[in-house]
Amino acid sequence: MAYQSINPFTNQVEKTFENTTDEELEQTLTTAHQLYLDWRKYNDLEERKRQILKLGQILRERRVEYATVMSKEMGKLISEAEGEVDLCASFCDYYAAHADEFMQPKIIATTSGRAKVLKQSLGILVAVEPWNFPFYQIARVFIPNFIVGNPMILKDASNCPASAQAFADAVKEAGAPAGSLTNLFLSYDQVNKAIADKRVAGACLTGSERGGATVAKEAGANLKKSTLELGGNDAFIILDDADWDLVEKVAPAARLYNAGQVCTSSKRFIVLEKDYDRFLKMMKDAFSKVKMGDPLDPLTTLAPLSSKKAKEKLQQQVATAVENGAKVYYGNKPVDMEGQFFMPTILTDITPDNPIFDTEMFGPVASVYKVSSEEEAIELANNSSYGLGNTIFSNDSEHAERVAAKIETGMSWINAGWASLPELPFGGVKNSGYGRELSSYGIDEFTNKHLIYEVRQ
Repeated sequence: MAYQSINPFTNQVEKTFENTTDEELEQTLTTAHQLYLDWRKYNDLEERKRQILKLGQILRERRVEYATVMSKEMGKLISEAEGEVDLCASFCDYYAAHADEFMQPKIIATTSGRAKVLKQSLGILVAVEPWNFPFYQIARVFIPNFIVGNPMILKDASNCPASAQAFADAVKEAGAPAGSLTNLFLSYDQVNKAIADKRVAGACLTGSERGGATVAKEAGANLKKSTLELGGNDAFIILDDADWDLVEKVAPAARLYNAGQVCTSSKRFIVLEKDYDRFLKMMKDAFSKVKMGDPLDPLTTLAPLSSKKAKEKLQQQVATAVENGAKVYYGNKPVDMEGQFFMPTILTDITPDNPIFDTEMFGPVASVYKVSSEEEAIELANNSSYGLGNTIFSNDSEHAERVAAKIETGMSWINAGWASLPELPFGGVKNSGYGRELSSYGIDEFTNKHLIYEVRQ
């Protein structure tokens, strides 16, 4: 596996990184494990809070620099990249502010004595993270676990090594001790070796179903805790009482943000028969107005896909959909530009027997479905092996919440596209994974809930 930074706009290799040796992995495990023991012994929560606040300061001060690294490496619009850096900084503020509350022992009511539960660190975690949000994906798992006192070894995607290293360097610059977060350029065999090591307590992954199954299998075989955030095929349901001005404002961006390369972006748009033609025309109008170009140019509104491989995979998926009966309402034409650009595309008439019906398409392709009733919309939304996110549009909040409660998913957003905030738990069900990140749930996943109980004599 070659770790290369390839600019998807210019197609130029900007930097290549040497793979980590087994000796370097062993040294990292030794350093990280000693740090875990030190943290357990001295309980340096206040120091970790100061260091995480410093990390937030560094991120804000150098947001343009970090955003540029991400944009050049995986094609993200510079404005989106800057927003990603800001979001990571907000995670620092949030966990520093709530660390004492989240780590506070819980008193258990019992008439037989005195009991409380301590939250304690478990040990080294192995984090396997993707390329689509190069800073955010790391921050989402690292920051809460740093607060807990779990050192982390990072294996990031092979196409965004510069971003991963930049984040790890920022953590070091913030004063975090060696072993807190170590970015390694590992092979998959080395990832399995690390997870199996007795000094490692658990593993977390954001990525594909295949990658998640591999990590979960290795963790399970070695009796290690794991959390997985996998793909999504999120439904965007427009109810009869929706605010169409708001729909028209949100729906296109819900699919095109980050060039559609978001696990929680809306991918299946479910519309009532009476609104079907209106919705298609609205989406076509919005998709036709995008401006492709240099992601560092503020005037660009649609960035290239992250790599040639990603573009080829998406093109094959669209071809498969069409071969099996789907109709192209708009798009699916070659883009005569340098770079890995994919024309925004709208597909209709995808039936349940189409292989794409239950497949995540990671790019600017919207699948639009026509239904005759709200009940059919709910049934269609649940007819998926995925269950990550879901969007519902309605002018009646109680109505929207009743529908949301019927969707088999980890997260539902009402009258908005997907969102990620430090105080909101993030995660899915079914083939979209298990476990939660962010909020207090992100603290709890990899802690030992240690009962201390004294019997009343």
